[in-house]
Amino acid sequence: MPVLTLPDGNTIEVSANATALDAAGRIGPRLAGAAVAAKLDGAVVDLGAPVDRDARFEVLTSASEDGLAVMRHSCAHVMAAAVLRLFPETKLAIGPSIRDGFYYDVESEHTFSPEDFAAIEAEMAKIAEAALPFERYELPREEALVLARKAGDKFKAELIRDLPEGEAISFYKTGDFEDLCRGPHVPSTGRVGAFKLVSVAGAYWRGDSRREQLQRIYGTAFVDRKALEAHLARLEEAKKRDHRRLGVDLDLFSFHEEAPGFPFWHPRGTALWNAIESFWRREHLRAGYQEIRTPMILAEELWHRSGHWDKYRENMYFVDIDDRSFAVKPMNCPGGLVLVGSRRWSYRDFPIRWCEMGLVHRHELSGVLHGMMRVRAFTQDDAHIFCLPDQINAEVVGVMEFIFHIYRTFGFDDYHIELSTRPERRIGTDAMWDAAENALERALKHLKIDYQLNPGDGAFYGPKIDFHIRDCLGRTWQAGTVQLDFAMPDRFDIEYVDRDDKRKRPVMIHRALLGSFERFVALLVEHYAGALPTWLSPVQVRVASLADRHVEKAKELAARLAEAGLRVETDLANEKIGAKVRTWSLAKVPYLALLGDREIEAGTAALRVRGVGDVGALPIEEVVARIERDVQSRGRAPE
Repeated sequence: MPVLTLPDGNTIEVSANATALDAAGRIGPRLAGAAVAAKLDGAVVDLGAPVDRDARFEVLTSASEDGLAVMRHSCAHVMAAAVLRLFPETKLAIGPSIRDGFYYDVESEHTFSPEDFAAIEAEMAKIAEAALPFERYELPREEALVLARKAGDKFKAELIRDLPEGEAISFYKTGDFEDLCRGPHVPSTGRVGAFKLVSVAGAYWRGDSRREQLQRIYGTAFVDRKALEAHLARLEEAKKRDHRRLGVDLDLFSFHEEAPGFPFWHPRGTALWNAIESFWRREHLRAGYQEIRTPMILAEELWHRSGHWDKYRENMYFVDIDDRSFAVKPMNCPGGLVLVGSRRWSYRDFPIRWCEMGLVHRHELSGVLHGMMRVRAFTQDDAHIFCLPDQINAEVVGVMEFIFHIYRTFGFDDYHIELSTRPERRIGTDAMWDAAENALERALKHLKIDYQLNPGDGAFYGPKIDFHIRDCLGRTWQAGTVQLDFAMPDRFDIEYVDRDDKRKRPVMIHRALLGSFERFVALLVEHYAGALPTWLSPVQVRVASLADRHVEKAKELAARLAEAGLRVETDLANEKIGAKVRTWSLAKVPYLALLGDREIEAGTAALRVRGVGDVGALPIEEVVARIERDVQSRGRAPE
């Protein structure tokens, strides 16, 4: 009889012909009733899957991330079935679950729009009410191809042809709807939870702009209506915080057809950028880094040597110079390797910590561009640390502590960490990978950090620790990374002379704190809904005159504030005070200093504070000191 080991370490025995649902029933009837799928040796399976061997076993409910993903995948099938009932000529492509929901790519003569959603949702509700079972069956490749061709499913036929030899070709049947699918799925359509269709967008078949143009219908699903409504409320709040809208409203940046995917930074946006950059540079100098700059264009052969060619060449820009092929860099690492390899080193020189704000370019498809979150030119806040093998732990621990410090300063103290191990396609020896993975794991344990293992998702040159920031809406964003690399120093023949006078290879740590400056600015704008902390605000204080006779004194106050190093603007228009306050509030400037007859006579300014309101008239020097204290506090609430 198979013995199953449960997550708590206990074991149960099941009969030789038991299913995952039977095993769940052995644990408890209530758990079996809530189950939507199971995990067998880490693989998510249907409840109908056989449990015919000793294995690790876990029951999944829709309260778990894996269970919720299964439920959403099943909801994608229900949506596809509903679309086919209403628009029978539609051809289905793929329909996976994604974070917070699902989508299905379809080809149809009908142009889908939000006006169609109510009818599709009504049909989905009928299918869910019917509680149709998800029935899995498998076919040999030729039979599966015949079935797909007979149904006119050209996309499914292509997927079947491309499946690896020997891989099971499985279908799922729910009522009169059948779909090629690896699964798994919930037991029946009655278990797809509360759902809502949210948007429709364009997509290319297999992400290839040369292939068919499809329509992607997005939906979301949660375990119940209450959770769904809470998510929809978060989506509405996210729309208000969308950095693309706020970037325009606050005059930070814009995009233009003359340079698709390449951002234009306005004066206020540049002021925000400079505030981040100034802090970044100061903190790196304190942490023992030296700043470098490497060329934006490097010879093509360099990218072959580094191994980036195989992974990135489709997204690289090229130029010929003097009959020689060059590439615009998609990342900064090879330039740093050329620089470190240009001189001799002694073991006494290590660790070497070089940081670089390097502008990189990657050709992204137009369909995936998304404001500042996904652009074709962005600045990576890179650093490359070269160290001795016995310095690895101290350097990795130091980088992680540095990252935590930076995130806390920007107001992010909620994040999770993933350790990603060797991918299938990689460079370097297994011994290198063993040493690198063990070293990163030791560093995480040294800091007693909880982390999630992400097998097979490391960089092609080394394993990595990724930092995912959670914003005020609970959304997570991948930001910082620490990558340990034994392979690149070997490929670039980087050496040092050790204590024994022998030449040896240093170890390379690739590291980013913010990831991309552009993306991080977008994240900040959305997290704070544009109301950035005073130290980051593009304009920290606005000085407004109440009448034409107050203009000169307003200019004098603005000059005094600027002299103190504050970013200041003036509002000298001949408008009523209410209009000036409203304009200031919409601009999300932290402070407004108003000057009228009484203020000028008393040597004061009437001060308003964002989020607080009118705090009264204060002496000019106190106004300056108060704002300076706020800037120096880096985000703590003004006094």
